[in-house]
Amino acid sequence: MTSARLGLALLAAAPLLACRGNPPVRGGEAVGLLVDSLVPSVERATGLRFRHPPRYAVRSREEVRAYVLHKLEQELPPEKATGLQTTYRLLGLLPDTLDLRALLLELFTEQIVGYYEPDSSMLFVVANADPAFLKAVVAHELVHSLQHQHVRLDSIMKQMGDSDRLLAAQAVLEGQATLAGLQVMVPDQNLYAMPEFWETYREQFRAQQAAMPVFTKSPRILREGIIFPYLAGADFLRWWAGSEHRERPPFGAFMPVSTEQVIHPHRFGAGDRPVTLRFAAPESGVIYEDVMGEFDMRVLAVDLLEAPMTAEVTTPLALGWGGDRFRVYESPDGPAMVWFIVWDDESSRARFLAGTGQRLETRRPLGYRLEISALPVGGRPACRVILAPEPWLGWGRPADVRIVP
Repeated sequence: MTSARLGLALLAAAPLLACRGNPPVRGGEAVGLLVDSLVPSVERATGLRFRHPPRYAVRSREEVRAYVLHKLEQELPPEKATGLQTTYRLLGLLPDTLDLRALLLELFTEQIVGYYEPDSSMLFVVANADPAFLKAVVAHELVHSLQHQHVRLDSIMKQMGDSDRLLAAQAVLEGQATLAGLQVMVPDQNLYAMPEFWETYREQFRAQQAAMPVFTKSPRILREGIIFPYLAGADFLRWWAGSEHRERPPFGAFMPVSTEQVIHPHRFGAGDRPVTLRFAAPESGVIYEDVMGEFDMRVLAVDLLEAPMTAEVTTPLALGWGGDRFRVYESPDGPAMVWFIVWDDESSRARFLAGTGQRLETRRPLGYRLEISALPVGGRPACRVILAPEPWLGWGRPADVRIVP
């Protein structure tokens, strides 16, 4: 679900790579010189070649805000925003008073120093950008420009109906851009062979984000959703560099299709793929339908434990997630949610029921009922979670799902 985030660039370099003391960038000439100087280094870092020169421009902060608003309207229209916001509120991941679209506008505007726009194949840099970050940000965005010349970024980012798969794709793209951008900054070092560098980078990246006012006041699901593609994606690419696939980029048929595969690359390497669930029949009153995925489920589990906001969502073991799908309905007494989760084995289901399943009761809204049932789906161990108002008519005939090829 966190794919509601736009694919906009953060401050892609940690402070440890910054060089302060230069005046802010005001015009396109300086950016052009920087772009031209970085192209060979980006090609070396990625092993890919530009098929045509990258295009670039400088935009004012006001123009960037207008762009973010446009992308929000385009990628998160009111009906999707309502469905996503309702889902997060039902699970207690967003306060009832928070306006998701308004917060995302402020959050993304705060984050951006530069971004690559697939629609126009253009790299944009914010005017008056802090030169401490400019070189690293341009290197990062040049990787996206290069990626777009080898894979259809626009089609990837417009996938519908499976936000977990979209987030996995974002993680691969951002992970490659993060690692290659860093390699450009320290060309004489083999970052893949320097785990201590990566640990320092992770700490600095999180500290840098935590220094941003809007980010700091955001709920955990949005904070972690912003960080995930960069750090988990880079972890995946670091694993990829030592795998049997290292001679080819993780695009096309080699791109992960779930956040589980990104978080646990060994499962990707072993050919573990999620099942695809579809609801058995169309229904009236549905306002949103999607896939939760392992990443969102991990954030939910940590949030239910009421861990400090500064706590990292760690991933020592796979959840045993095999696939899921949920629907959110409107009703006179409040929204209702039906969520099916397929598990790899019985023990994985049992852990969920004894942990997250039980703790969900603490988030149950007043006047609501929570019902979690263990049942099979397509011969696989599964469970069905229903969170709905007591008078909801769907209690007597809840929807069903099936596994599809």
